[in-house]
Amino acid sequence: MTRSGFTPRRSVLAAALGVAGAAAVSTTAVAASGTPRPAAAPAGAAAGKPAGKKAGPVAEYHGWSSHAEWRTGAAKGVRAEAGARPGIVISRPLGTVDYTDPHTGTKAAWEYATWTSPARKLSVPATEAIVSWNARTPAGTWIQAELKGTYSDSTATPWYVMGRWASDDGAASIRRTSVDGQSDDKSSVWTDTFAIDKPASGLRLVSYQVRLTLYRTPGSTLTPMVWRVGAMGSDVPDRFEVPASTPSLSGGRELVVPRYSQEIHKGQYPEYDNGGEAWCSPTSSQMIIEYWGRKPTAGDLAWVNPDYADPQVCHAARATFDYQYEGCGNWPFNAAYAATYRDLQGVVTRLGSLTDAEKLISAGIPLITSQSFLKTELDGAGYGTSGHLMTVIGFTSDGDIIANDPASPSDEAVRHVYKRRQWENIWLRTKRYTADGKVVSGTGGVCYLYFPAKPTASQRRVLKEFGIR
Repeated sequence: MTRSGFTPRRSVLAAALGVAGAAAVSTTAVAASGTPRPAAAPAGAAAGKPAGKKAGPVAEYHGWSSHAEWRTGAAKGVRAEAGARPGIVISRPLGTVDYTDPHTGTKAAWEYATWTSPARKLSVPATEAIVSWNARTPAGTWIQAELKGTYSDSTATPWYVMGRWASDDGAASIRRTSVDGQSDDKSSVWTDTFAIDKPASGLRLVSYQVRLTLYRTPGSTLTPMVWRVGAMGSDVPDRFEVPASTPSLSGGRELVVPRYSQEIHKGQYPEYDNGGEAWCSPTSSQMIIEYWGRKPTAGDLAWVNPDYADPQVCHAARATFDYQYEGCGNWPFNAAYAATYRDLQGVVTRLGSLTDAEKLISAGIPLITSQSFLKTELDGAGYGTSGHLMTVIGFTSDGDIIANDPASPSDEAVRHVYKRRQWENIWLRTKRYTADGKVVSGTGGVCYLYFPAKPTASQRRVLKEFGIR
């Protein structure tokens, strides 16, 4: 996403209405459709609540990450491994399937095995859902994440592909990709987001399962390892404005987070989303990764032009690039990239208030937020955007937001203080007006959270409040 007028692929999360039907997706489906990114959706298309519905929690995240949780799933050809960081690996492949990479044209056979979660009943029947995962994929391996759900009318969705992912894009691996053109005339997938097509009808997703398929080159002894998979379901009220919150972090707090500008990379590696101008998401991710003391190795950065400053930002852009979306703003791909670093975890979720953000900052956990706004709606930014990622690193004693904004002219200029009321509205609303008066959608509180595999006791307590264990 970018600070300029670029239209996000799902109109900043809300899905378009009236999507044409598409074939159901299976584990052995091969190619993304190659269709252009979807047009902007009508405002609130995937965030409205039926009239009269009482206010309450708007989002729920649930994940599987412990050895006991992995053992609750249906394993076909995979096994759960214990240890410091439990996960699943290929044990005995079920067979082979062919996959034609739509971005290279290469057709290859792959051994595969699957893990399917138990059905998860949502405490918040959802209009939207986002799956995120943490994994390691050695060269010659990759994973696919899928979502299948039950609607409130007791019918079922197809298995939707929520991502085909590898940590690298070398010759032995596939190109990581979302899959366009998935719909059953009740719901659709927009890049990384499942969405009910007509939420005003009252239809909701009431439960879901996640399926992981692990792939490797036939005959290989290598295997992907998945440490975490989870989904966030949400039903955010349609709103142009959100209630004002009261600052709750006494005295404020600011975390010491590295500062990186996306703007200094403008024109670099245009094959990855037109260069640095559109790299707000990976730039924000890299800031938080380095806050936790992790960095790419010299070998990771060997491909970057040595004349470029902050080569790790270039690396993050390449490592998060979605070859179907043609951008670096795929939310789960960013969380997955963060988790490739030693003992880091990453999830995509939604928060309901700045009070939630204050709890995280108090526990030492910065967050990455997605927002869209006019230039006049955020004092001090100096720009407007149809979709942009920033890092929230603290709060002033008055409760205002301290943010590392990558849309800054230099690394030194990245730190900003933004007014609390303006910030919470542009982040949490689901509807907004464009400069020419059109109504479009807002993000409704989407954020990335990156944190250690072994958080402190206080960090565990706060994360648990948001369903992250």
